[in-house]
Amino acid sequence: MKSNAKSEALYNKAVELIPGGVSRNTVFHKPHPQYAASAKGCYVTDVDGTKRIDFANNMASLIHGHAHPAIVEAVTEQLQKGSAYTLATEAEVALAELLHKRVAAFEKIRFVNSGTEAVMAMIKASRAFTGKPKIAKAEGAYHGTYDFAEVSQTANPFNWGDLDNPNSVPLAEGTPQCVLDHVVIYPYNDVQRTLAILDAHADEIACVIVDPVPHRVGLLQGTNEFIEALYAWTRKNDALLVFDEVVTFRVGYGGAQENYKVVPDLTALGKIIGGGFPVGALAGRSDVMEVLDPRQPKLRFPHSGTFSANPITMTAGYVAMKMFDQKAVDELNALTKQAIIQIEDAIRVVDVPISITGAGSMFRMHFRQSPPQTYREAYQRPAVYAVINELLDYLFYKEHLIMINTCACMFSTVLTQKEVDRLSDAMLNGFRFIKPRLEELYSQTVSFP
Repeated sequence: MKSNAKSEALYNKAVELIPGGVSRNTVFHKPHPQYAASAKGCYVTDVDGTKRIDFANNMASLIHGHAHPAIVEAVTEQLQKGSAYTLATEAEVALAELLHKRVAAFEKIRFVNSGTEAVMAMIKASRAFTGKPKIAKAEGAYHGTYDFAEVSQTANPFNWGDLDNPNSVPLAEGTPQCVLDHVVIYPYNDVQRTLAILDAHADEIACVIVDPVPHRVGLLQGTNEFIEALYAWTRKNDALLVFDEVVTFRVGYGGAQENYKVVPDLTALGKIIGGGFPVGALAGRSDVMEVLDPRQPKLRFPHSGTFSANPITMTAGYVAMKMFDQKAVDELNALTKQAIIQIEDAIRVVDVPISITGAGSMFRMHFRQSPPQTYREAYQRPAVYAVINELLDYLFYKEHLIMINTCACMFSTVLTQKEVDRLSDAMLNGFRFIKPRLEELYSQTVSFP
């Protein structure tokens, strides 16, 4: 086993300078995180020389893997001309036009710097357009770090309340009560309960936020019945139906929303549309987006951002999305489907209670016999979470694979069948490694899902 001396030394220095030694908790690893030295394609090499296959792709943002030659070339050329100006750029217009042609519902678009910013702008635009203060979001759904958007993101059995009226649970300590009072929580894919909850706040809801395949809820696809019911409710009650497609835009050529009959009023984008650089975007109906238009006599939503639509990100995003055409989408989704088939074979061979959910080029494993149907079913109790971490550590340190900490994979176009075979073989070994721990859990409780 290779030494981790360089990563350990870097972390010892980092903890003296950065809270916990990291600037984002997703890279934290006990006893210390590993530090990347370089990456190319679907492989990442750390400072201690270990090379790993990347199935996380920086939390789903690298649709073409690391350092894609076409993106590197375009960005290098732009960098010679400058990285940001107090002027608009042609690159912004080019990417806006490309996304508009890709999705007709994107009548107008504005760029920001992250998915969090995109969701924040979507909420504020909805309030400005409707004149209403409240938002509604699914229990367990992740929509970034805006205080309103993160309510009930980590709701658990001790605080989530009755399913007919879920509690609005704060994520960060010190969240003002007024924030909680303005966020209505609904159970994902539960039409009857959700409509009853929304009806109780009908006069105050500006928008209903939906992630069509919410990762934290369980990577469960929104049913047609559910999405259409939300759309009908928002038409009836002068509210907006807004989609968070920051992660899910990779699901289809036109995002996950192309799978539904209804069209969202606004969509938040991010991750893959930046070509590997920080990005976010808000797109949708012209009349709603007008609240951002500085030409209006009354500007209802003043908005700016120092690095919004910077030419580096816009250039990288244009190249990345141009390459992620219908053929690339179809091929990547097919490869992902093949990976799921092979992992399900491994599950059967080892005979472990694991199921898989997902859509397009992303999937998530659940430590239960059948796939969860709700957030509360997908919730990982501490004992299960501990076993998941054991599996992820085994895969990271022994099999040299990188996955997302929910036991999920987000594929990139540079992955091939070779890497998929490596993944399924590693999962087979990993399932064998954790099977004794799963059997121990079974023997301890009859409530194991």
